[in-house]
Amino acid sequence: MLNKVLITAYAVNPYKGSEDGIAWNIIRQMASHNEIIAITRTNNQEPIAQYLAENPLPKGVNLKFEYFDLPYWMRFWKKGGRGALLYHYLWHFSVIFFILKQRFDFDLAHHLNFNNDWTPSFLWLLGKPFVWGPIGHHPKVPYHYIKKYGIKATCFESLKWLVKKCFWTFDPFLKITKHKAVKVIGLNSSVQEVLNLPTDKIAVIPAAGNTRPTIEKTTTDNNQFRVLSIGRLVSLKGFDLTINAFAKFYHRLPKIDQKNAQLVLIGKGPQKQYLEELIDKNNLPKQIISFKNWMDRRELAQYYTNSQVFLFPSHEGAGMVVPEALSYGLPVVCFDNCGPGELMDKSCGISIPYGTYEDSIEKLANALSNLFIDEELRNILSVNAKIRYEKCFTWEGKGKQIQAIYESVLTSVLTTEFA
Repeated sequence: MLNKVLITAYAVNPYKGSEDGIAWNIIRQMASHNEIIAITRTNNQEPIAQYLAENPLPKGVNLKFEYFDLPYWMRFWKKGGRGALLYHYLWHFSVIFFILKQRFDFDLAHHLNFNNDWTPSFLWLLGKPFVWGPIGHHPKVPYHYIKKYGIKATCFESLKWLVKKCFWTFDPFLKITKHKAVKVIGLNSSVQEVLNLPTDKIAVIPAAGNTRPTIEKTTTDNNQFRVLSIGRLVSLKGFDLTINAFAKFYHRLPKIDQKNAQLVLIGKGPQKQYLEELIDKNNLPKQIISFKNWMDRRELAQYYTNSQVFLFPSHEGAGMVVPEALSYGLPVVCFDNCGPGELMDKSCGISIPYGTYEDSIEKLANALSNLFIDEELRNILSVNAKIRYEKCFTWEGKGKQIQAIYESVLTSVLTTEFA
């Protein structure tokens, strides 16, 4: 008999990556093993319906979507990102009443996304065992990295950290959530420390994953050395380090080799103008720097297959694009931190410790130089990148890990009831 699981997922979209895509893939995997009722926002209904019409669920997959949003009078003030945090908080509280009104039948509740370690879940109000996560934690970005983006970005980062500390210290619902959750899934190792969770309550499962590529990595020119970096153009992602490190690497090259080096940046965001100015400041020729906006995943695949290295000096506690790069066999260069640094290892890339700003640029540039010079090393890391992906980042593998948690939680509840 299948378990009946209710999942709340604020953002679900099978056509997107990041949180939306992760939620879709996890829900889809869990529906292969359980009867799933997935509740998400109403604005996700159209893309979900379109995808299911184009890709009907296989026989045996038990998945039903329900849609809920606050009434207009409670959300008229939300415009795009403005008010998103407050609306997110209210949505997760209000969806409880929707669930109770609909009288859904389920054995286990799972608060899937948008998850971070400083806002609570309210699924404990339903009186059923519940799983919370994957929960993310972004460490505070060291000041000497963030200050490069100016006073506005520095103040914003400080304010954001203050808000988090207020939630950690004062929000009673966050404390109740930590206590009531039977199992917490953490995105990285720092979640346990920040939330002060006992070891038996936490399971570290990086939510980031990727569907296996349908095309193989190919290189038409053996001398080509394309460095790829993808993400929102915000200070957290460290694109300034990407540009400065590439510039240092590029200007060290003999003139004959410079024509083979290229940096491709894919993303959009408020720091684009600053980054373009940084490119000019570093005297980088226009033809070796390519700035691209977000694109269809099929088009994006072409950039992965035609690149040699994935440079991602992000300060975040996740890094959804890292498993995607690994799946295409790209060696990863990043910081040795609890985000990208935990998604890869030394078998498939190069991670550098935090240091001074200039020291970081130097070490990132050296990593690029080593990979440019040593084709054999690059090939070994490329092979191991795919091995790392298959071992840790397929959606099927993540589904099995979360299913094991479901079974453990329900078995524990039954054991307690009959004890």
